[in-house]
Amino acid sequence: MQSEGKGSRLSDHDPGPIQRSGQISRNHLHTPVMLTVDCSGNRSATGPARTDGVCLNAHVSMNSVSMNSVSTNGFPALVLNADFRPLSYYPLSLWSWQDTIKAVFLDRVNIVAEYETAVRSPTTAMKLPSVVSLKTYVKPSLYPAFTRFNVFLRDKFSCQFCGSSDDLTFDHLIPRCRGGTTTWHNVIAACSPCNLRKGSKTVDEAKMWPSQQPFQPTVHHLHRNGRLFPPNYLHESWVDYLYWDSELEP
Repeated sequence: MQSEGKGSRLSDHDPGPIQRSGQISRNHLHTPVMLTVDCSGNRSATGPARTDGVCLNAHVSMNSVSMNSVSTNGFPALVLNADFRPLSYYPLSLWSWQDTIKAVFLDRVNIVAEYETAVRSPTTAMKLPSVVSLKTYVKPSLYPAFTRFNVFLRDKFSCQFCGSSDDLTFDHLIPRCRGGTTTWHNVIAACSPCNLRKGSKTVDEAKMWPSQQPFQPTVHHLHRNGRLFPPNYLHESWVDYLYWDSELEP
């Protein structure tokens, strides 16, 4: 059986704060919220600031029309490149509102759209950004990292033998015991039943052929597939930027 295990070279590398999945906490917390947001330090074009102690004491005020509760994990901002395309579709490129405010004060991003909820300090107030664009263009990589997640995304989270999306693992078309390598061109997504059925056989021996031959995808290919799997929460201000390549309605 060629399933995932300790010997696999597939990485579970965390893609970083700009590409972490946009799961929104819906826990209801007491409001208002008082917290300190660091707005200083050196910051790269695509990451939150490094701090050196200068802070904004922010009071998160509630707009009762648009929201019923506030959370320090809520109100993420969609991060666009300087060309107004998302840095990543899946996981969606999101920053926490705290990191977004840091970037605004460091003049690294433009505010494109805002929530109705605001943060206030004794001397200033600002609405929380819901969409920001980088002021400096970040050239995207041509090819993504070879990770288990990206293999599943390339194969659209479905078994390449039977099409099931349940209990996914990965299979080596040429088994490792026969010299098969853990590479883009030899690994596919497979459900556990199909993986067990194929075992250590080749596809010809098992008479099991994948629906498509494995290949090394480009970042654009994964972004295109990622648009098929939107996160559980999409703010209305994000939609125009998440479907940039969709056809316009007449």
